[in-house]
Amino acid sequence: MGCATLGQGGGAAALRWGVVSSSLAETNAVPTTGPEVLSARLPRVDTGRLVADMVPPPRFDAVRFETYVPDERRPSQAEAVRRLRTFAAQTGSGNGSGSGERRRWFRREPRTPQGPTGVYLDGGYGVGKTHLLASLWHAAPAPRERKAFGTFVELTNLVGALGFQQAVTALSGHQLVCIDEFELDDPGDTVLVSTLLGRLADAGVRLAATSNTLPGKLGEGRFAAADFLREIQGLSARFASLRIDGDDYRHRGLPAAPAPYTDEQVTEAAHRTPGAALDDFAELTEHLAVVHPSRYGALCDGVHALFLRGVEQISDQATALRLVVLADRLYDREIPVMASGVPFDRLFTEEMLAGGYRKKYFRAVSRLTALARDAGRTAVAAG
Repeated sequence: MGCATLGQGGGAAALRWGVVSSSLAETNAVPTTGPEVLSARLPRVDTGRLVADMVPPPRFDAVRFETYVPDERRPSQAEAVRRLRTFAAQTGSGNGSGSGERRRWFRREPRTPQGPTGVYLDGGYGVGKTHLLASLWHAAPAPRERKAFGTFVELTNLVGALGFQQAVTALSGHQLVCIDEFELDDPGDTVLVSTLLGRLADAGVRLAATSNTLPGKLGEGRFAAADFLREIQGLSARFASLRIDGDDYRHRGLPAAPAPYTDEQVTEAAHRTPGAALDDFAELTEHLAVVHPSRYGALCDGVHALFLRGVEQISDQATALRLVVLADRLYDREIPVMASGVPFDRLFTEEMLAGGYRKKYFRAVSRLTALARDAGRTAVAAG
């Protein structure tokens, strides 16, 4: 297989918890303060941080082109690395340096694009597209503050928080913008982000993207380049498609979630874990409605493990989509989740898992299940 796979969650956060959890039985080493309550937090995040936070998540801090191991049976993987290295080297070289709009305004004449200034990584599940996209971000010789990395959802949340024109202003001075998991299941958001990227491309910003599959094609393991280029319409000429063949290493259906704990076990473990947050699920999901999704990362600041009591199946779409965003931020930060109530593989209704947003829900279940397993492994190892 051609990608250097990162572990599912765990990492430093799980180790921090493991030192202190000592399973659920020990009665010593009680923290001097109780756990945080996420539903009591109202983070205030300024514009500068919203943009500055658009960097590869912690689990991709260490990835580089050198840590991607191409499959010798799949020559397109080594070719992708070669071409992305070249693309990275060109970033900040004056071609697509984030100053195209200013140069064009000064000369009062249109800037003529010299071929595609963006790249689209076209591959099925599990070929390492995010690894390569993060490696591109790390390799680009632009200052950290002049390159951005985020998922499609994070980019739409940024526009929602700042407004369209302010988002254009905030990003147009960048040299590189990387968009992971470009969503093709919401036509309105697709048009919004396509328009934003068009404005950034006009300003000379170089673009790189991956995308998910369209809703009706989930699980086919197909390549999505044609869908991506069609959905972004007039922006498609800006992108060169870079195909990456490979075997799918992921489970197609919902992963089996570990058995939930009792409310008492969750509460006791939370009180014995420094850096813990303890919430009742219903209160937390209600609270997410009053916190803008662009601030969900800040909501998790300083949290090393999350403990949830009374997880319930969700049937409201708005609540479900907010929880998807929170699951992404928890997963990015490798925060273990210990929960009571309904297991995570029953978090969404069958109707929702068959609907237009099922790709998002499958991803949320997969990520929360991985974080729940991290919590379970840590407790067992420490017990």
